Amino acid sequence: MSQVDGIANLAASRMILKTSLENSRALASALDSTGQRLEGMKQRLPSLEAAVRHVPRKKCTFAAIREHIDRAIGPAAAVLKVYDIIQDLQKSLLSHPCSDLSTYLLMVKQLEESLKFLADNCGLAIQWLEAVLEFLEDNEVHDDLYVLNVNKSLSIMQELQATEKHARLGGGILCAAFDKLEVEFRQILVENCFCVVLDSFSSSIRKQASIAPSPLPVAAIQKLQVIIERLDADNRLEKCISTYVEVRCLNTMRSFQALDLNYLNQSPDEFDDVQDVERYVDQWCKHLQLAVKQVFETEYKLCSDVFEKNGPEVWMDCFAKIVTQSGILSFLRFGKKITGCKNDPVKLMKLLDIFATLDSLRVDFSRLFGGSACIEIQTMTRDLLKGVVNGACEIFWELPIQVELQRRSSPPSDGSVPRLVSFVTDYCNHLLGDDYRPLLTQILTIQQSWKQEKCQEELVANQIYHIIKQIGLNLDAWSKAHYDLTLSYLFMMNNHCHFCSLKGTNLGVMMGDSWLKAHEQGSVGDLVKKRLKSFNEEFDHMYQKQSNWVVPCEDLRLRMCKLAVQAYVPVYRSHLQNYEFHQAETDASPSRHLKYTAQGLEAMLCSLFPAKAKQVWQLQAQPFDW
Repeated sequence: MSQVDGIANLAASRMILKTSLENSRALASALDSTGQRLEGMKQRLPSLEAAVRHVPRKKCTFAAIREHIDRAIGPAAAVLKVYDIIQDLQKSLLSHPCSDLSTYLLMVKQLEESLKFLADNCGLAIQWLEAVLEFLEDNEVHDDLYVLNVNKSLSIMQELQATEKHARLGGGILCAAFDKLEVEFRQILVENCFCVVLDSFSSSIRKQASIAPSPLPVAAIQKLQVIIERLDADNRLEKCISTYVEVRCLNTMRSFQALDLNYLNQSPDEFDDVQDVERYVDQWCKHLQLAVKQVFETEYKLCSDVFEKNGPEVWMDCFAKIVTQSGILSFLRFGKKITGCKNDPVKLMKLLDIFATLDSLRVDFSRLFGGSACIEIQTMTRDLLKGVVNGACEIFWELPIQVELQRRSSPPSDGSVPRLVSFVTDYCNHLLGDDYRPLLTQILTIQQSWKQEKCQEELVANQIYHIIKQIGLNLDAWSKAHYDLTLSYLFMMNNHCHFCSLKGTNLGVMMGDSWLKAHEQGSVGDLVKKRLKSFNEEFDHMYQKQSNWVVPCEDLRLRMCKLAVQAYVPVYRSHLQNYEFHQAETDASPSRHLKYTAQGLEAMLCSLFPAKAKQVWQLQAQPFDW
């Protein structure tokens, strides 16, 4: 136990002892006063009995009055006997319940029964004494002594009859005993309060079953139950509940101190940056699960155990007060604050995290907070869920628009991949992952059901396609913004390579192999085309110049042509094979880039250096036809 908890427990114990001492003093004073009053009554009762007994023998000649007096004497004698019992119980109740709770409760019960018996017998005696007095008055008996004795006896009985009522009032013997039981109730709770050790690093919080052991020993719960039963009989149940809620709330809040929940009370304006929001939401998700599964689950079970005999309405109301005062509403208000923050892509991820947490706790919320006592919690939870769903959908549907708005910005001056392209592709990969895609699909489906719209399949995939399409349009616009044609080619090649690197990722799998291959050709096609164009220009220039050269010796000419063919044609053919492979996938009109076939190139090289002008063989460039 920490030093802080030890000091807190000592302070609580000191308060309980001080209250107990004050109640004991008040009880002793009340007992002294009551005892003196009853002692005086006791001293007067024998003379009352004697006086009543001699009334019919001395003066009254009416036989009817004897029956009334005899009937009054019986209850009066019973009053004398029960008085002795009450006096003994008063002395015994000066002790504290903690010494022997069961015995103390038994004495309280006996005192209640004795006081009730006293009041009942006094009531019977009063009836018969009133009948005697009425008889004397009706028969005009003017003996003042007899009438005075009867009136005195009647007054004593009436005062004794009010003993039970006075015992229950402040300062009365029963009231003081009940006060002591309330102090003992608090003491048992305080002595058995232990902070729940919250493991915020547990990876099994979402998966584990909600089985929380009772934090109080069975013997302590049984003591609390018998005290509640006794106090409930005296209409003091509300005081028990308020004491229980107070003590358990303090214990719960001490458990939460280890989590540092100050961020729950911060406003969105106090968040420094997006990273703060991300960190706080991550903490919120873990802390809410800990609060529900470890703290509130414990309080739910304990309320059920302690107030079991009072019915579910009582203990669920008690539980609702504890969780409300302990901070469940602060958790829900924080989630609502996040839904009201400025929309951005990161917020969508955090809203999905909040939804995932609420969805994982849905069964727990329904069981713990499903009663009528938790209406406020239910209302705030529904509002939070509605804000999360609508907020996430709004951001998701606006993503293509936000990408399109970036089209007016300038591309990187060095031809590198724009930050937006990297961010969007990484972002889409996360949305398509196993963690977020099912949640996003579920949220979109929920919103459609609220709007009574037909659920469309592959909502997430279709929207991602639309986002990537906007990225492609942005790249086309940005490539034209480069005045240097070579830099523009480099810019597009870098971005094509970036898309090629998505192979095997969630986004790459969704877009498909044909999309990836298209970007592979986009990454090399421009360079191939540029090289072919350069080769064609150089070859044309060389051929035009050397085709006029003459080698009269045919053998020499053929050897020279053969060497030229061996030097150029194999390399050109190999190059064309690679080019044809890519062109078949990307270019609908490959003849625009392929000016010569390998065979045509060989024929042109073989026609060089003719011996005579009339033997010149000019082979026109033959376009390559697929």
